[in-house]
Amino acid sequence: MSSENKRKVMIITGASTGIGEATAMRAVESGWNVVLAARSAEKLRRVASALGSDRAFAVTCDVSDWQSQRELLRRSIERFGRIDAAFANAGFSKGSTFYGGEDKPEEWREMILTNVYGAAATARLTLPELVRTKGHFLLTGSVVGRVTSIRNLYSATKWAVTGMAQAIRNEMSGTGVRVTLVEPGVVDTPFWEHLQKPCEAELQPDDIARAVIFAISQPPHVDVNEILIRPTGQPL
Repeated sequence: MSSENKRKVMIITGASTGIGEATAMRAVESGWNVVLAARSAEKLRRVASALGSDRAFAVTCDVSDWQSQRELLRRSIERFGRIDAAFANAGFSKGSTFYGGEDKPEEWREMILTNVYGAAATARLTLPELVRTKGHFLLTGSVVGRVTSIRNLYSATKWAVTGMAQAIRNEMSGTGVRVTLVEPGVVDTPFWEHLQKPCEAELQPDDIARAVIFAISQPPHVDVNEILIRPTGQPL
């Protein structure tokens, strides 16, 4: 068996920038192969090129589309033969409020389909493979999936992800699959380009990536359920 085939494999959605990109870099450094999934083919090619074609495989994917995610899984198995971890990281916020301002129903729909449906589809499609390898499923939640400190629908989508993580963990009991919810506070990523930050301090994407690697590096009997990470000084 080649050294490439001995390496564990992680699928990362939202892998073209920010937390996803940083996690891919840390995973490769830790000896993993990675499948990079996102909607931007150009950005994915840049990340994959930096990591090396033998270690990183880029697949253009819209997580809000079931068939697109099915194709992601098919191509991942075809390329590497197995899946040991899946990181449902894709998500975004446009900051649409419930009251006042312009009506943006399509913006809401896209956000729910990406943040909630997309994560659920990633789970449904990858969990059978993770049962085979006794692997690890991870989700990017948020501080605002625990404390509603912003007044828009994004917070509600992350509360849904928090509940989803617990539901998946309950369902996977006895299978050997571990489930980790990663809940960042303010991170210096493109996510915050159009939003008001609640504090001056920021985490870096690599801070979250190191937390992901910590979780997946634990021995099989250790399941790190939640990792809540705020920058120093963030009040909520």
